[in-house]
Amino acid sequence: MLTLLRGGMVFDGTGFKHSDILISDGIVSSIAPSALSAGDGLSCSGVSADKIIDLNNKYIFPGFVDVHVHFREPGFTYKEDIATGSASAAAGGYTDVCAMPNLNPVPDSPERLAVELEAIKEKAQIHVYPYGSLSVDEKGEKLSAIEAMTADVIAFSDDGRGLAGDALMLEAMERVKKSGRLIAAHCEDMTVIGGAHVHDGEIAKRLGIKGITSESEWKMVERDVKLAKETGCPYHVCHVSTKESVEIIRKAKAEGVNITCETGPHYLLLDENDIIKAMEAEAPEDLGRFKMNPPLRSSEDRKALIEGLLDGTIDMIATDHAPHASEEKAKGLLGAPMGVVGLECAFPVLHAGLVRTGIMTLERLVTLMSIVPAKRFGIESGIREGAEAKLCVYDLNDEYCISPDTFMSKGRYTPFDGSKVYARCLMTVCGKETVWNAPGA
Repeated sequence: MLTLLRGGMVFDGTGFKHSDILISDGIVSSIAPSALSAGDGLSCSGVSADKIIDLNNKYIFPGFVDVHVHFREPGFTYKEDIATGSASAAAGGYTDVCAMPNLNPVPDSPERLAVELEAIKEKAQIHVYPYGSLSVDEKGEKLSAIEAMTADVIAFSDDGRGLAGDALMLEAMERVKKSGRLIAAHCEDMTVIGGAHVHDGEIAKRLGIKGITSESEWKMVERDVKLAKETGCPYHVCHVSTKESVEIIRKAKAEGVNITCETGPHYLLLDENDIIKAMEAEAPEDLGRFKMNPPLRSSEDRKALIEGLLDGTIDMIATDHAPHASEEKAKGLLGAPMGVVGLECAFPVLHAGLVRTGIMTLERLVTLMSIVPAKRFGIESGIREGAEAKLCVYDLNDEYCISPDTFMSKGRYTPFDGSKVYARCLMTVCGKETVWNAPGA
């Protein structure tokens, strides 16, 4: 089967070129300057294609890579499962995602990991790479069977929980380094956390409650940086949200520590002031869409994150897609569980908030969402001849508002509900399959 994607603006790793892409049985067989003006059915190599898709004025990106998602299977499939989670990813343009281990059973041994691997094999529409947990049952008491799981996991994490014991984290880093993998850390020091719902700032004052301190994040980042420097273990910080964390990571990189980090679209585009505005206009039960961990911080933190993204301190953008059942999230700021969905709206909101506003180039955004995370986590990416066809097609001139009711995910709560955007994913290709076609496209 030969498929010709004709006339799109194709990202080649540095910029965009008006090109034709010929896909043969899931492999990119050739890329060449577009022959769209010729008006015939020939491919870029002169071979007649079985299927021709004209993409003039559309953009073709390498499939996005999200190193931080929660697909909830096994154990919590009423919130999400591998099928709906991977469909949600495909609808957003993602071809590769890394699934966190806060599951039941927790993947802390080959036997328990096998349950998740089987679900992925049977149901995944895209490439889903599981994390192995750092500790048994993510309890932070005893390390998991790290060496025995290495061949089947993308990395190790106790995401959702910070690994509190210094000695245990030191041992974890030493063992993970030998395994050739990396540690992706949820940094949260419960001894200084303060609150349980929102940031320790103006929003906490408005609600009359204790807030989640910035120190609860950056204090553990600071500790882990020291251990990573000592051991040389590749170390990745999940969902950075504070200005102090950015500065610690910036200094660590300058000192040669093997460290990378991510932040999420909501931390770059929103802050606690957006919750305050919503409190004045929305029903309390709708505010669960702003509740995630770490919480939305101050405007100063948000600005520091953008600066860190622009100067390379922050390496990539990950959604931390974390769906919950609607009846759970409808309990508002003080009753809902932590976690929001984001795979289907991540690129559109970032394109609107960062590219169209002139904060960064389109090329840089695509790099942050595809090329860099893939390289750090050892995932093949990029649109090139001889490689697996992993790409997405976007129309960057389609104005609409984000509507969670249209999501493929079981999750419906996103802080970007109603946001005006201008980028729509028309198609996602992952190997031999077209895993997403936008309705009506």
